[in-house]
Amino acid sequence: MTEREKPDLVHLNAIHREMIKKEQKLQKIHTEFNINPHRKLHILPEKPMSRKSTDAIAENTEFLNMFHKAHEVPSQKYSNPITESQEIGWISTPLIPANRKDERFNFCRKVTDVTKHQEMALRSSSSILKNPKKTEMK
Repeated sequence: MTEREKPDLVHLNAIHREMIKKEQKLQKIHTEFNINPHRKLHILPEKPMSRKSTDAIAENTEFLNMFHKAHEVPSQKYSNPITESQEIGWISTPLIPANRKDERFNFCRKVTDVTKHQEMALRSSSSILKNPKKTEMK
């Protein structure tokens, strides 16, 4: 059995050059900036002591359009749901008009003898807990 010999400087240099060539071949330089539409962008105001006037900065309409498009609701951005979770609630318009007098959909609070009795019991117990000295004096 022969042991592996340590590579000399020539071999190390060749390996290093090969690695650099592979990196340069796969490297892609991005020169264009785009906003990530899935991330919120917080615009900060200028520094108060800055000498730059705000009038000198020109508006970039393409940037503003992309910014507003990124903050739209998914149902306004796309015509159909993209994911399965978007399918639930995609069409959010009510099927029938809202009517506050319809008892099928509005469960308002109703007062009965039992609820009156319980409400009075709760009120009296809470008043005892709040002011224990007043109840002892009576």
